[in-house]
Amino acid sequence: MNFRESFLTALAALFANKLRSLLTMLGIIIGVAAVITMIAIGEGSQQAVMQRIQSLGSNLLFISPGASRGGPGMVVQTGTSQRMRMEDVEAIAEGTASILALVPELSRQAQVKYGNRNWSTRIIGTVPEYEHVRNFSTIQGRYFTHAEEKAASKVAVLGFNVVENLFPSGDPIGKTIRIQGSSFEVIGVLELKGQSGFNNPDDQVVVPLTTAQRRLFGVDFLSQITAQVADAARSDTAFYDIERILRKKHKLRPEQDNDFSIRNQADIIQTFQETQATFTFLLAGIAAVSLLVGGIGIMNIMIVSVTERTREIGIRKAIGARKRDVMSQFLIESVVMSIVGGIMGIIVGVGASILITEYGNMNPVISVNSIIMSFLFASFVGIFFGLYPAWKAAQSNVIDALRYE
Repeated sequence: MNFRESFLTALAALFANKLRSLLTMLGIIIGVAAVITMIAIGEGSQQAVMQRIQSLGSNLLFISPGASRGGPGMVVQTGTSQRMRMEDVEAIAEGTASILALVPELSRQAQVKYGNRNWSTRIIGTVPEYEHVRNFSTIQGRYFTHAEEKAASKVAVLGFNVVENLFPSGDPIGKTIRIQGSSFEVIGVLELKGQSGFNNPDDQVVVPLTTAQRRLFGVDFLSQITAQVADAARSDTAFYDIERILRKKHKLRPEQDNDFSIRNQADIIQTFQETQATFTFLLAGIAAVSLLVGGIGIMNIMIVSVTERTREIGIRKAIGARKRDVMSQFLIESVVMSIVGGIMGIIVGVGASILITEYGNMNPVISVNSIIMSFLFASFVGIFFGLYPAWKAAQSNVIDALRYE
């Protein structure tokens, strides 16, 4: 019996028990669909977060108080009493030419009130350059000016989430809100950015740095300094320039660790990508278990099929069928079920991803590699779990098979 005849015989056997064949393929269908959908969701989430991180500015270095363990990009801080102050900003500005702009920031959590509404949000005290360096443009109103920052004016620019919670049905421009008991005039609204996976850039209120330090929190230190590098190729140079300047400014001896940390935006993105890839791989691995369960289901049904068709096997052997002919027939049946189940799983997985895009709050990215990988794995499952039933059928004794009732 040639391959074509074996294939047609296998198809005939499967169509003779349509419902049983469909139920047998269900594990493969669910497994393939789950793998495709999970990888699509993972890659879609990764792309979305990458776009949002990059939308917060480009070629940035983030300088924070507190010693970090490791090199560039490491953010594990050991804690320190050292503070970052405007003197540090001035020293960096004077000591390196690789920095395009420096943005000092003071960040605190506080309650913001308007009328009978209140909202807990992040207050960012900073300078007017924050708008361009961190790419936070206004969609209503304006940013505060250098004159307002120097005069410690009580003006505020609201993030999108803050506007939604304090002014659900009105224009906030010109209204007066209260922060820490002080009245602030709303002069602008920031554009919508979307959750980035770290701090929510839409949930903040931006005020002049001098106002935050003197009128709100009564401090003279900074939470962070954001440095925009003139050219991405000079990021490493800027990193080590800033490190050298701050070590000198803080009078650190050669054997002493840094009492500050510098994070590179590219390193943050790379770390997130690695974490997201691990998470996606984990989800895909969990989904792949369904394929193994489906393979076990195929093996069980094939063993039952061999038992039911024992007399048929005996007749085929009696009229000249060889062991390999019998084995190939049952192995082809197993592989056909896996392949058909894999094709149906691909259709279901792609369809589920499209539905999530259409009606969900995510944007999955369907990967051709995930489709190919899951299909090949499904085919392998069919071969692997079909081998034993096929071997068992081929080893049947002709006399005993013919006597089987």
